[in-house]
Amino acid sequence: MNEQIRAREVRLVGPEGEQVGIVPLERALQLAADVDLDLVEVAPMARPPVCKLMDFGKFKYESALKAREARRNQQQTVIKEMKLRPKIDPHDYETKKGHVVRFLKAGDKVKVTIMFRGREQSRPELGFRLLRRLSEETADLGFVEASPKQDGRNMIMVLAPHRATKAAAAAASGKTPREQREGEGAEAPPAAAADTTAE
Repeated sequence: MNEQIRAREVRLVGPEGEQVGIVPLERALQLAADVDLDLVEVAPMARPPVCKLMDFGKFKYESALKAREARRNQQQTVIKEMKLRPKIDPHDYETKKGHVVRFLKAGDKVKVTIMFRGREQSRPELGFRLLRRLSEETADLGFVEASPKQDGRNMIMVLAPHRATKAAAAAASGKTPREQREGEGAEAPPAAAADTTAE
């Protein structure tokens, strides 16, 4: 910027984006001083380097605002976890499914883990069947984002809410989707464990 620029000549761009052309560095610095602006190198690797006349303080401030807005608009995803056993009791299954439904209705993703013990590990189809049943019974609220896969003694599947479900959750809370995402980021860690294991 300004006197820190080392090139002998630069391709100069005016404050409104207009092309001035290739000028000696001294001339570019004089033009910047005449209009009370900074000479900023915007493409140092070009030959000759491209410099623009601008208010550098204002530019930095606007860049910081844009970066802050981009961070604010990033979606904060909360992942709840639900653990089941392959031979889960029907009543316990309904309870666990109720939790999954509640999480999806709230707009959260759900990581469903089937935990195998001992000889159960030789019957992965039990886990697949249970996860498929759960995904089918919650299909109106969410979809399978990550298909069931074996991970050591566990089998894992991730359910994510439909967009309409997330929008309904935001409306129910009286917040816009963006406000809800901001609130989630402040209140909950990215991966919040949810429940205990059913025998």
